[in-house]
Amino acid sequence: MNPRDDALPPDAGAPEETLYQGRWLSLRRRGRWEYAERNNPGGAAIVIAVTPEDRVLFVEQYRVAIQSHTIEMPAGLVGDLAGQEDESLLLAAQRELEEETGWRSGHATLLHQGPSSAGMSTEMIAYVRAFDLVKVGAGGGDASENIVVHEVPRREAGAWLFARAAEGYSVDPKLFAGLWLLEHASAG
Repeated sequence: MNPRDDALPPDAGAPEETLYQGRWLSLRRRGRWEYAERNNPGGAAIVIAVTPEDRVLFVEQYRVAIQSHTIEMPAGLVGDLAGQEDESLLLAAQRELEEETGWRSGHATLLHQGPSSAGMSTEMIAYVRAFDLVKVGAGGGDASENIVVHEVPRREAGAWLFARAAEGYSVDPKLFAGLWLLEHASAG
């Protein structure tokens, strides 16, 4: 039990109602609150990866929901492939890293997990640190994606992100948390 459970809002105990059910997301209501729910129980993984040359891997892609090109860290849903619904978080992170960037990870470690937007979604995201990277392909994503890979010197990563934002890219704020974790989180 959470020590603050005695301070829950009245809506917390209200019955949940499904407003819409899609393949990947559902829209739910509980009391006066509407929120999106991920239909895959594994959540999403964000991969913090640094090449042997000390370059942080970022990906650029167009995101339909915000109608903009974004800069992100390699990421993806856990268990979203047919026949692999029971895929582990770390395996999904390594798969997404290789698919999006062409870099294979020898091993990976969970650094932190939490909500992506607690006020509007049930989605949980996990920051995964990838180690022992080896270049095995070009990357670019799967057939439904058109991903551009950026390898940025670690010491220049923050400034590079702000420069992309100044050029009009949508820069995911979670990247700055990822860079902080890269420097401060235990390597497991």
